[in-house]
Amino acid sequence: MLALRKALVALVAAATVTAGLTTVGPASRAEAAVPTTIPLEIKNTSGRSDQVYIYNIGTLLSTGQQGWADANGTFHAWPAGGNPPTPAPDASIAGPANGQTKTIRMPKFSGRVYFSYGQKLVFKLTTGGLVQPAVQNPSDPNVNILFNWTEYTLNDAGLWINSTQVDMFSAPYAVGVKNTAGAVKNTGHLKPGGYNGFFNALRGQPGGWANLIRTRSDGTVLRALAPGHGIEAGALPATVMNDYINRVWSKYSTSTLTVTPFADQPGTKYYGRVSGNVMNFTNGSGAVVTSFQKPDSDSIFGCYKLLDAPNDLVRGPISRTLCAGFNRSTLLTNPNQPDTSSAGFYQDTVTNHYSRKIHAQMVDGKAYGFAFDDVGNHESLVNDNNPQTAYITLDPFS
Repeated sequence: MLALRKALVALVAAATVTAGLTTVGPASRAEAAVPTTIPLEIKNTSGRSDQVYIYNIGTLLSTGQQGWADANGTFHAWPAGGNPPTPAPDASIAGPANGQTKTIRMPKFSGRVYFSYGQKLVFKLTTGGLVQPAVQNPSDPNVNILFNWTEYTLNDAGLWINSTQVDMFSAPYAVGVKNTAGAVKNTGHLKPGGYNGFFNALRGQPGGWANLIRTRSDGTVLRALAPGHGIEAGALPATVMNDYINRVWSKYSTSTLTVTPFADQPGTKYYGRVSGNVMNFTNGSGAVVTSFQKPDSDSIFGCYKLLDAPNDLVRGPISRTLCAGFNRSTLLTNPNQPDTSSAGFYQDTVTNHYSRKIHAQMVDGKAYGFAFDDVGNHESLVNDNNPQTAYITLDPFS
């Protein structure tokens, strides 16, 4: 799903002003009879006594306007912002208490459902749109609030909703969808003990990875930053992937990396060879179709910059394959990419340990540990063309 990958790359790029929120799923198709709004059941099994606040913000697909939806699913456009940013209207919805469920309505949005514990989130508006929380910024007004979000698109073709850790691992939750036939799909649940298990594992990982953890002054563990944000914040060395990058560049200066980016098009192949600081990819005719400069760690973790992935049919698909191979450290063990079998993921000592440890704690093994974790279908996403009800479960902090 290129639209989802593209959207998540934009998130990892840490743009805090959004002209249009996340697109999860394909463009609208009028042939599906999806209601104007569907119920979203939010169940609180967190074990926490804090007041929960819910926010449903996004782009109204029928008009392209940005705004928020109230508990009834009614759309409200954001007013004009300013410079410096001005406070956004209070879009919060009181969430369910521990052990309770609250049902709100989701309109045909492409956006996010935020939830916070104990405090309302701070949203502001600039002349360019909504300023969303930037957890890697120590001066962000939300930096000491415990919160998380899911991304979704509801359109005429159905519902796509994910559990994402692309920016951070924080308050645990799972998502689900029930279709009109009564079938339910869900993803995002941690194993018993998985929340603490992840943080304990990250604390024990040498090389600066423990520095990704952010704790409030009262001792509350708030989140672990994704490694790209960790580099930006100075918590993780910018050179953390260099050894692996150098070995990949060395290997493919004397051998060929074959990329078959589309599972349903096995005849579409591209061939990568390194010359100097550049990996050139050729097609079956030998013509160079795109080239990549030697990436740095941030480009790998963010799947952007030197691994930019435009939403096209050549460079983007090759780039997402490289990004997945670097993060999962499969490029040295398999010259035919993508490697879609999780058995070989994260086996090198130099790898995306943040993503590795998240996947290890998931019930179904699926997560969005980095932007292109959907390469090979290892992402925590559910979709249905005939959604009846969506679900968010606020899971235990254990």
